[in-house]
Amino acid sequence: MIRKFFMITILALVLFLAPAGALAGSVVNINTAPAEELQSLTGVGPALAERIIEHRQEFPFESIEDIMQVSGIGETRFNEIKDYIAVE
Repeated sequence: MIRKFFMITILALVLFLAPAGALAGSVVNINTAPAEELQSLTGVGPALAERIIEHRQEFPFESIEDIMQVSGIGETRFNEIKDYIAVE
């Protein structure tokens, strides 16, 4: 009984902490995604999503690495989201 409780608790934590895009198996196109979709990425809140949108309006992303040109996205954050983003 206790083991089942712990397994359910662990599963709930994994589902809660995983990025929404990862759960759906989807990839976010950083050149076209609206703010809400960008916010599904780990560490991307409303302010950072807006900076991504502002940046791409002037300089469309040519590769996923280009997102590191946006203030607030360094190598660490990029490594957290790189498997969930694309440019198409």
